Amino acid sequence: MPVLESLNHPLKTMQTSHSRHFARSLLRLLCAVLLLSCGGFSLADSDHDRARHAREAGEVLPLRSILERVRKEVPGEVLDVELDRDKDDDEVRWIYKIKVLRKGGALVKLKIDARTGHMISRKIKD
Repeated sequence: MPVLESLNHPLKTMQTSHSRHFARSLLRLLCAVLLLSCGGFSLADSDHDRARHAREAGEVLPLRSILERVRKEVPGEVLDVELDRDKDDDEVRWIYKIKVLRKGGALVKLKIDARTGHMISRKIKD
């Protein structure tokens, strides 16, 4: 039997105290990470719900029809699509933000009015 275990030695007490403190800190960190990750899912769900309701209400065109138009005007590989709400002074409108990689390597960033399908802006980065 080790001497430190048989005695109530201060070094043993200090090691146990540090271990408990470390375990509590680790548990707090784990709880914080779990809470933050769950919050992200609920935000993503609410964004998805808002977009779905906008589609059902006829406020936005289906993504499929938007992408058909984009592929005709800007050939290439669609890398990313976002549906955002853009707030101007009095009006709120839905905007599709689309990134397309062209054959030569240029990245094209598009903003499209989600209700009408009209292109608002096009930026090309070589």
